[in-house]
Amino acid sequence: MTLPKQRITVLGSTGSIGVSTLDVIARHPDRFEVFALSAATQVDLLLAQCAQFRPRYAVMVSEPHALQLAHKIKLNELPVQVLWTPDALEMIASHERVDAVMAAIVGAAGLPPCMAAAAAGKRLLLANKEALVVGGEVFMRAVRAGGAQLLPIDSEHSAIFQSLPEDAASWPQRVEKIILTASGGPFRTRDPASLRHVTPDEACAHPNWVMGRKISVDSATMMNKALEVIEAKYLFGLTPQQIEVVIHPQSIIHSMVQYRDTSVVAQLGTPDMRVPIAYGLAWPDRIASGARALDFRALATMTFEVPDNGRFPGLPLAWQVLNAPVGSTAVLNAANEVAVAAFLDRRIRFDHIHHVNLATLEGTPLSEVNSIEGLLALDARARLVASQIAERLES
Repeated sequence: MTLPKQRITVLGSTGSIGVSTLDVIARHPDRFEVFALSAATQVDLLLAQCAQFRPRYAVMVSEPHALQLAHKIKLNELPVQVLWTPDALEMIASHERVDAVMAAIVGAAGLPPCMAAAAAGKRLLLANKEALVVGGEVFMRAVRAGGAQLLPIDSEHSAIFQSLPEDAASWPQRVEKIILTASGGPFRTRDPASLRHVTPDEACAHPNWVMGRKISVDSATMMNKALEVIEAKYLFGLTPQQIEVVIHPQSIIHSMVQYRDTSVVAQLGTPDMRVPIAYGLAWPDRIASGARALDFRALATMTFEVPDNGRFPGLPLAWQVLNAPVGSTAVLNAANEVAVAAFLDRRIRFDHIHHVNLATLEGTPLSEVNSIEGLLALDARARLVASQIAERLES
C-alpha cells in the first residue's frame, strides 16, 4: 500500500539547513511534498525553489522583498501564493494540511512559528536551537499541550536522540550523562591573546562544516555549544550537571550517551547536515540522505580535548544561566545575537562578543515569564541593553 506523502513546511528555506532539507526532499518525491517555504531576503533563490517544488505558499518577512517575489512568481506563471503579513509564518507552520515543519529560521525570530507548530500538534523538526534556548519550559509546555512530536535536527542533539533508548520514560534510570562533541572551530589552537584581531571572514571559515555566518561565528566562540547545552537540558530532561562538552576536531562522532553501567553509545557519520535532516524527516525509518558514507579504512585518528575556557569563555555561561533565574537563557541568546551581528558588521572586535554577553546578563532586569509574549518582551529588553553595550565598545 502506498502511503500518503508528508506535506512539509520549510521555515528558512534559503539558509544552509533549508537548502539541505530541500535536497533530501528532492531525493524522495514519493514520500514528501513541499507545502510552504519562507525566506528573509533571498528573492531569487526562493523563486528558484518555488519553481522546483511548487509550494502552495511562499513567505518573505518584509513587504518589499515579498512584492519582488510576487512579481517574479507571476512572470513565471507559478501557482504559488506570496505572503508577508506578520502572522504568515505562524500560519504556514500550523496549517491544517501541514504534516511536518522544518524550523530553520536563525535566532529568536523563529520562536513564534515554532510555538504555532507545537500548539497545532505538528511533527516539528527543530534546527532552530533558539526556540528552546529562548522558549525553555514555556515552549516545552506548548509541545506537550499540543501533542506535537519534537525531533532535534542539530547534529549533536540528533546524535543523542539516536543513541538514547526508545522508551523516554527510562532515560532517568538508565542514563548517567550525555556528552556533546564540538569541533573547536577555526581557533581551537590559536593563541587567545591574538583573537582580538580576528576578522569576520576568519571566524566564518569553519574547518569541517558549511554553515551560515552567524552560526559559524558561534562555532568560533563556542557559543553554539553553550546554546546546545541549554537546548539539550530541555530536549532530554536532564540536569545541567548531566551534560558535558568535549572537543573532537574531526567531527566524526557527533555526540555520545554514557549509561549507568559506564557503557557509551555514540552516533558517527560524515559532517553533513543531510544525515540528521533525513533522519528527522523519515523517523522512525531510515532513508538515503545523499551524504557520503564513512570509510573506516581511510579514517584518520580521532582525538578528544577538554575545552579551554580561557580561549572559549562563553561556554561556561551555559551552566551559569541554567542555574540562574528563569529568563536568563533568553537574555544570553539575545545578547549573543546582537554581539555577533555587531562583529560581522565590524563594529566590535571578536573578543568583545563575550563582553557584550556577560554585561547584558548582568544588566538586564528579570521578571517572571510564563508566556511567549513575556519571552519576546524580555528578548527585546535584552537586545536594547546589548545594543547599548556594543555601541559603547564601538565608540
